[in-house]
Formats: sequence, C-alpha cells, structure tokens
Amino acid sequence: MFFLTGSILLTSYLTLAFTITKRLGINTFQAIVFNYLTCVITGSFFNGHFPLDAEAIRQPWFIWAVLMGAVFIATFNIVAFTAQQLGVSVASVSYKLSMVIPFVFSVWLYKEPLTILKLLGIVLALVAVYLTVRRHNKQPGKKNNKWLLALPVLLFAGSGLLDTMIKYTEQRFLNGQNNNDFLITAFASAATVGLVILLMLVITGKQILDRKAVLAGVAIGFPNYFSIWCLMVVLKKYTGNSSAIIPINNMGIVLFSAVAAWLLFKERLSWVNWLGIALSVCAIALIAFG
Repeated sequence: MFFLTGSILLTSYLTLAFTITKRLGINTFQAIVFNYLTCVITGSFFNGHFPLDAEAIRQPWFIWAVLMGAVFIATFNIVAFTAQQLGVSVASVSYKLSMVIPFVFSVWLYKEPLTILKLLGIVLALVAVYLTVRRHNKQPGKKNNKWLLALPVLLFAGSGLLDTMIKYTEQRFLNGQNNNDFLITAFASAATVGLVILLMLVITGKQILDRKAVLAGVAIGFPNYFSIWCLMVVLKKYTGNSSAIIPINNMGIVLFSAVAAWLLFKERLSWVNWLGIALSVCAIALIAFG
C-alpha cells in the first residue's frame, strides 16, 4: 500500500508541475530534458553505480529500456502540452484512461482472472473518466480547438504502451535486483533523445538555454524516477494481479489530480465532474476487491 500510494502521489505531482512551469514561463521541453538527466543521476546514486556499460547492452531488457525511453519523452511532452492547453484534469484522466490497454494485456497474455466485479469496475472507470473531462468539450474563446482533441488520444496510446511495456519487462526480464539498472537505462535513453533534439534547436537558433528549466527539471526528475520505481515494486510484489494494480494506480492518479487541480489552480469542476470523481472511487473499490 505504501508504494502504491507513493506512485499515485508522485505521478500526480508530475502532471500538476507542468501547469506551474507554464505559469512561471519556463521552457517545458527543456525542463523535461533536464528532468530525465535528473532521473539518471538520481537512479545512479540510489543504485550505487551507473549501469550503462558493455554488460548492460548484452542484457535482454536493454532494447526494451531504449524503446521505453523514447516513448517516455514523447508521452511526457504530450502530457505537459495537454495539461497546459486543456487543464490538469484532462491530462491526468486522458493519461490514465489507458489502463484499459494493460488490463486487457494482463488478462489475455498472463491469464489473470477476470471477474464480473473487475469488469464492472473497468466500465465504471471509463464512464468516470468521461464525466470528469466532459466540461472541456467546449472551450469558449479559443480558436481551432478541434486538433487539440487528438491530444487525449495520443496520451491514451502512449501511456497504455508504457504501462504495458513496464508490465511486460517486469514479468519477463526483471527480478527485483535489476529494476534500477533497467530504469536508469530507460531514462538515459529518454535524456539522450531529448538532448539531441535540444542541441539541434539551440544550434539552429530556435531556442536558447533556459536556466530556470534546469531547476524545474530537477524538481520534476527526482519524483519522476521514484514514481516509476514505486510502480515496479508494487507490480513485483503483487505478481499475477496487475489487472487490478494498474487500474487502481491510474484511477487514484485521476482522483488525486482532479481534486488537487481544483484546490491549487481553481480549475472549475461542475457537478458532472464531481459525479465522475465519485464514480472513480467506486471503480477503484470494484477493481481492488473484485
């Protein structure tokens, strides 16, 4: 329960942080790049060594870590942009609606039990997600908003792919002793992709380095590393029940992020949104005890 709570709180913090970076005028992309550098440094200290060497390259999980790193930075940028354009609630809900993908994956590939209560909880969760974001369907005063509707779809696909890869590698290649090596490699891959793009932008004069982005990256990177680390610990501890753990984790993030955005950023929540939040609590209970 401790690590599951940690994953929920830390991941919610990440979504909220992007709204703060926008309000402070910080370059979001640069903050994300420095966030991944911070993740690598944090993981290396926590792990006691920097795992990227010839031996790591020969590990069966290495290619998955590299692939996950590329998806990490792409998805994180979409999360940031969605939070800034459509609000924290939309970003967190769209991001975690993807729980359906790893849920189906766990039931189909690992033959995890599918009970009526779990299935009902998933359906209820989808309804809760829709109700939570419904107020954002129309945004007066904004032009050309139709293309923004693609953002939740991209988040759905990206986040679902990430959760599925985390579950797959945890089940197939990780044993609890090499979790940090895998995570550091994934974050190093994301940092490398980000640094290459940032370097190109700086050389071409499209961006200049933002010193505030370095500080923002540190503030985001430290909890980012441990948000994924906590999730992997929970998945390893409850092997064979990821079809419940991932939905509970995701709906907890939706619930906490929506309430936190309402309290901190005064994001307006209608009675429909509050109904969605209430249903998410019910969905968590059904999935957890189903």
